[in-house]
Amino acid sequence: MPSTRGCSARTTGTPAGSSRCRRPSPRRPSPLPRLLRAVAENIAAHRRRETRLAEAFEPLPALAAPDGDATGTGEIHLLSGLGRIDSVITRAMAEVSHEVLAIQPHASHAGPPRDIHGQAQDRDQASLDRGGRIRTLHQHTTRHAPTVPARYHRLHGDVEARSPDEVTERLLVVDRSVAFIPAVKDRTLALEIRLPALAADYLGTTFDRLWRPATPRFPETVARSSLHGSTPRRRAIAALLVEGHTDAVIADRLGMSVRTARVHIAKLAAVPGSGSRARLGYLIGRSGILDPEG
Repeated sequence: MPSTRGCSARTTGTPAGSSRCRRPSPRRPSPLPRLLRAVAENIAAHRRRETRLAEAFEPLPALAAPDGDATGTGEIHLLSGLGRIDSVITRAMAEVSHEVLAIQPHASHAGPPRDIHGQAQDRDQASLDRGGRIRTLHQHTTRHAPTVPARYHRLHGDVEARSPDEVTERLLVVDRSVAFIPAVKDRTLALEIRLPALAADYLGTTFDRLWRPATPRFPETVARSSLHGSTPRRRAIAALLVEGHTDAVIADRLGMSVRTARVHIAKLAAVPGSGSRARLGYLIGRSGILDPEG
């Protein structure tokens, strides 16, 4: 460390104790290294996740050739673009001879222009006219969307609609021989699946298991009874709370806004002694509202 005598010699006439001759006070350790370590760990975690995803999806390129590529297996195709996806679905629907199974999340009736619904309406009616039947699962919250009841009242034929507590992402199964599922969140990529083990055995069976306990909405609406003074909607929220999900996850899985989910959660929490979320889950489990109906 440099001697302070040099400072004294250069500052002749400077009052004693001047800040020019003080030793610098020790500074607190900079938080930058700690922040950089956290950033590096976060990046490393994302890279590990990327590696795991790459390994998990490595077999897909061998199965899913780009649309129009003759080198594909002919069983799974990757469709790109909303227009192209709609065109392929229209061709598949034109060949319906038995049934169409569809899962339509809440977003399908929350924003698309009316002409999109009109195109689907014409396509569905043509399938019904050929003797096919249509079964659709809608998110429970779409029961108030005006386009949903209007759509079914305009269709003529064997058509049914139900709403379960939760639905998966969008799904379309045609005659249990071809299925369509989204490949990305914005639906600009989709998979056309013609593997019987997937289209019929797996996806068709999954639909059946969702369909059986779902609440009928069309042609007749059945109101589910309350249990222990709690509505079916609130019981679904209570079940997800007990599983430990956040408000955002609960809202997404049930097709409602986070604000609406929090209103229901607040009503569930209006129980003496539910001071914490963990305690609320415990009290819900003991209340009996999650007991099987009947």
